[in-house]
Amino acid sequence: MDKVTISDLSQHEGKEVELRGWVYNTRSIGKIWFIILRDGTGLLQGVVVKGEASTDAFLLEQKLSQEDSVIITGLVKKEPRSVGGFELGIKDIIIINHVTEEYPISHKEHGADFLMTNRHLWLRSKRQNAIMRIRHQTVKAIRDFFDSNGFTLIDSPIFTSNAVEGTTTLFEVDYFERSAYLTQSGQLYQEAGATAFGKTYCFGPTFRAEKSKTRRHLTEFWMVEPEMAFVDIDENMTWAENLVGYIVSKVLENCKNEFDVLERDINILKHIVPPFPRITYDEAFEILKSNGSKFEYGNDFGAPDETILSQHFDKPLMIHRWPADIKAFYMKRDSNNNKLALGVDMIAPEGYGEIIGGGQREDNIETLVKRIRHHDLPLEPFKWYLDLRKYGSVPHSGFGLGLERTVAWLCGTRHIRETIPFPRTMTRLEP
Repeated sequence: MDKVTISDLSQHEGKEVELRGWVYNTRSIGKIWFIILRDGTGLLQGVVVKGEASTDAFLLEQKLSQEDSVIITGLVKKEPRSVGGFELGIKDIIIINHVTEEYPISHKEHGADFLMTNRHLWLRSKRQNAIMRIRHQTVKAIRDFFDSNGFTLIDSPIFTSNAVEGTTTLFEVDYFERSAYLTQSGQLYQEAGATAFGKTYCFGPTFRAEKSKTRRHLTEFWMVEPEMAFVDIDENMTWAENLVGYIVSKVLENCKNEFDVLERDINILKHIVPPFPRITYDEAFEILKSNGSKFEYGNDFGAPDETILSQHFDKPLMIHRWPADIKAFYMKRDSNNNKLALGVDMIAPEGYGEIIGGGQREDNIETLVKRIRHHDLPLEPFKWYLDLRKYGSVPHSGFGLGLERTVAWLCGTRHIRETIPFPRTMTRLEP
């Protein structure tokens, strides 16, 4: 007898198979009762009929509990009305582990704090399962995009001796009688990679000690960061939009069932095809002003501002050429206006905010030294970074895409905590 998974049932129609999984739910109608099984690849309805199933299996109706682990055998039947389009005519059920206490997460509504405390169990639910599968396909699409476009994976370190985005959002740790920091970004090391390989990327966890409790923030999140030699800001924006367009196309192709579970309107996502609109910071400011916003020129955009801007476009919006004072020290200035930095943020539609931040890097060593000093940063930890400008400096650019924010937008979920298996926030370090 074939040992199969629910996702492979279409290849076994009319055959007796064995499945291993967990009881999701049961219900009965007279001399027939039903078991909904989950095995990590999907859900399946099994039909237990008196006379067709073994006597022991038929008598299990009142004994099975939610999340009992079981082995079931039966005949695969096509049934368009059932989840997945197939059902199992059950012959036998073997209980591997019987749950003796009431499962904490029932099919009723639960509060967010309760669900987060039981995150290790909440991952088993249909909704969370769907989100994690979309996250998986997003990660796969990202890697496939870069791997098929000549990029080399260069892993950036988690421990660093210097800040990237600013010293106020660093997690400091004791490191053998000296201080080290959890990385805010892998970008600086990718600049070293780009001068060695031309085009590189890293993909891993990053950490921000930002004291924010909004639905868009985590203290630990995943980011993919490509860096490219001989690339200016305009080509950088083309790479960014092509990456996002590729991600959307692949997730739409591979996650139809998951979007159905989430009741996500995928017609909105079908419009996400490059090119994307590009406007300057000044043009964005005028849009806000014309919409009655009290936004002050020279500030960074907050969530309400990003929402207003995104409502004017049905695709992700790229905002470039920002006031230099609010951008990082390594951002190159616009040759036509030294007060502007060649940075770019990509704002997702539907009010999901920034999903990409990047820009062209300063490639002149004297200018970069002045910037580091201007930001009151010590030169010594950046000596290796300055070497990249001393030996073979070239124009180069890159960006970072936040995985969780991107997945939140794709899924249409309102809180970023649902898009990572075990969220870390200001108030949560468990489970």
